[in-house]
Amino acid sequence: MILACHKINKSFGDHVIVKDGSFHMEDHEKAALIGPNGAGKSTLLKMIVGELPSDGGEVILTKGKTLGYLAQHQEMQSGNTIYEEVKLAKADIIAMEQKIRSIEQTLDTLTGEALSSTLEAYNRLTSEFERQNGYACESEIAGVLKGLGFAEEEFGKTVDTLSGGQKTRVSLGKLLLTNPDILLLDEPTNHLDLSSIAWLETYLLNYHGAVLIVSHDRYFLNRVVTKVIEIEQGTLATYLGNYSDYAVKKQQMREARLKEYLNQQQEIRHQEAVIEKLRSFNREKSIRRAESRVKMLDKIERVEKPAETDLKMHLSLEPAVVSGNDVLSVEHLSKSFPEQTLFTDVSFQIHRGEHVAVIGDNGTGKTTLLKIINQVLPADSGSFSLGANVHIGYYDQEHHVLHMEKTIFEEISDDYPSLTNTRIRNVLAAFLFTGDDVFKRIGDLSGGERGRVSLAKLMLSEANFLILDEPTNHLDIVSKEILENALRDYTGTVLYVSHDRYFINQTATRILELKGQTFVNYIGNYDYYLEKKEELAKAYGIGQPDLSASSASEEPSASKLDWKEQKEAQAKERKRLNDLKKTEERITALEDRDAAIDEQMTQEEVFTNSVRCQELAMEKAKIAEELEMLYEKWEELAQ
Repeated sequence: MILACHKINKSFGDHVIVKDGSFHMEDHEKAALIGPNGAGKSTLLKMIVGELPSDGGEVILTKGKTLGYLAQHQEMQSGNTIYEEVKLAKADIIAMEQKIRSIEQTLDTLTGEALSSTLEAYNRLTSEFERQNGYACESEIAGVLKGLGFAEEEFGKTVDTLSGGQKTRVSLGKLLLTNPDILLLDEPTNHLDLSSIAWLETYLLNYHGAVLIVSHDRYFLNRVVTKVIEIEQGTLATYLGNYSDYAVKKQQMREARLKEYLNQQQEIRHQEAVIEKLRSFNREKSIRRAESRVKMLDKIERVEKPAETDLKMHLSLEPAVVSGNDVLSVEHLSKSFPEQTLFTDVSFQIHRGEHVAVIGDNGTGKTTLLKIINQVLPADSGSFSLGANVHIGYYDQEHHVLHMEKTIFEEISDDYPSLTNTRIRNVLAAFLFTGDDVFKRIGDLSGGERGRVSLAKLMLSEANFLILDEPTNHLDIVSKEILENALRDYTGTVLYVSHDRYFINQTATRILELKGQTFVNYIGNYDYYLEKKEELAKAYGIGQPDLSASSASEEPSASKLDWKEQKEAQAKERKRLNDLKKTEERITALEDRDAAIDEQMTQEEVFTNSVRCQELAMEKAKIAEELEMLYEKWEELAQ
C-alpha cells in the first residue's frame, strides 16, 4: 500500500462531501476517482495533498513517497518560456550537470590526494547523473512537450501569454517530468486533443508510479485504469476493473440491492397484514401471537432503498419538420488566418440522418468550420449550401449564443415568447434548474450550468440539423450518457466537433478527420476510425501523426503496440518498400545494360576490335557481380 484514506470526513455547512470514506492504492496502481459534478472529487484530492483540511479521519502516505498534483486551473505568471518553465522540473539534474562540468574544468590543476578525492566525487556524480537519465534530459523535456501538443516553434512562448488550457498543459508536462511516486490528476485530458490524449494514455500506462485520476473521459479511463473509486452522496465505494467494468458492476449491484429491498418490503407488508389479522380476532392467544410477530419485525435489519437516479436532466431531441435528403453541401471551402492556413479547397456532403463527428488536432480549424456554416465567420473562398427545409440548431462551446446579462428564465422566454411560464419552468426543471435557480444570471453560471442552458435551448429549437461544438465539455458522465441517448434517438442530422472518443463511438455514424488542411472521410464510429485511419490516410497521401515523443514508453501494452512503436514500424516498412523499389530499378537497369552489351558484341565493328571486346567483357563481369549481390538483397527485402 502506498496511499490510503481511512474514515475520511468532510462537509461544507449542511452539505456532506464524504462521510467515513475509505480507500487505498497499491504501488504502480492506476485508479479513477469518479462521481457526478459537485460530488467532491476535487475536494478529496485537495485533502490528500493537504490543500484542504479534513473534518476527521486520516490520509496515510507511505514514508519516503512523493505526491504530485495537477489541479484543474493553473495560475502561472513566472515570465519563463514554455521550455524554461518545464525545465524547472529537472532543476536537480541540471544543477548536477553544471557541477560535473565545473569539476571537469578543475581536474587539470589538481594533483595527489586532492585529485584522487575530486575524481572520487566526480565518479559518484556522473554515476548518479547517468542513473537519473541525465544525458536524455533535454530530449525527455522536448518529448513530453511535443506529446502534449506543443510544436517546437512554440517552446519559446512566454507562459504569461498562454491561455488557461495551455497553462494546464505546461503544468502537466512539468508534473510528469518530476516523476513523483503518486500522480494525482484532476481532469488531465480537458485541454488535450486526440493525439495528445493517446500519448498521455501510453505515458501513464508505462508510468512507474501510482496514478489517481479524476476524469469524465470514459474512453481514457477504459484504457488506463484498473480500479474505480466512486464518490456518491457522501459515500466512497471501490470497484476493480476499468470504467466499463465499473458501470456493469454498479448496475448489477443496484439491481440486486433494489430486488433485496423490494423483497423485504413485500415480506414486511405481509407480516403487517398477518399482525393486523391476528389482532382483529381479539383473542388472548391471537393478540400474543401478533405481539410476538411485532417484536420479530422490529428486529429485522432494514435494507435501505438504493439512491434514486432521477436527479438528472431530461433531454429529448426531435425535429419539427423533416429536411430534404441533401442537408449540407460544402464546395472548395478554404480558410486561413494571418499566421496559419487551416484548410484549403475542401468539399463534402452531409445527408439526412447522418451523425458526423469532426475530429483533429487542436488549432486545425474544426470550430472555425462550424462557425463558417453558422455564418459566424466568413470563408476565404468556396461556398456551402443548405438543403430544403433545413433548420439549424447550434451549440457553441464558448456559449456565445447565450446572453450573459440575462437570467436563465429570460434567456428561454425571450427566445421562445409563445411558451407559458409554467412550460418554461418545466423545461428548466428537466435541466436541473428549479426554484430561484431560474433567476440566476447567465454570467454567474459555471461552465456546466451554461452547457445545460444551451442544451435546453437546443431541445426547444426542434431543429432538424444540429451543429454542436464540444457538447460534452463540463458535463459529468451521467449527463453525457443522457445526451448520447438523445442523439442516438434523434431522427435529424448532426454535425459536431468533439474530443470525447467514448461519446463519438456512441453517437457517430461517420467521421471527418481534419488533417493536413483537408478532410479524410471514415464511414463508421471511432473504433472503425482507429482500424482504418492508416489505410485511408495513405490513400489520401497524408502522413500519420507523430505520437512517438514519449520517452517513458519502456514496454508495449499487452494488447497492442504503443504509438511510438507503431510509428517506428511504419517508418521501417516505408524504408523497406523504398529500398525494394530502388533495388528492382537497379536490377532492371543492369539487366538492360547486360542485354545491350550482348547485342553490341554481335556487331562486326565490335567483335573485330579486341580492345573494345575486352572493355565490354570487363563491364559484363562487373554487372554479373553486382547483379548477384542485388538478387540476394532483393530476396531479403521481399521477405
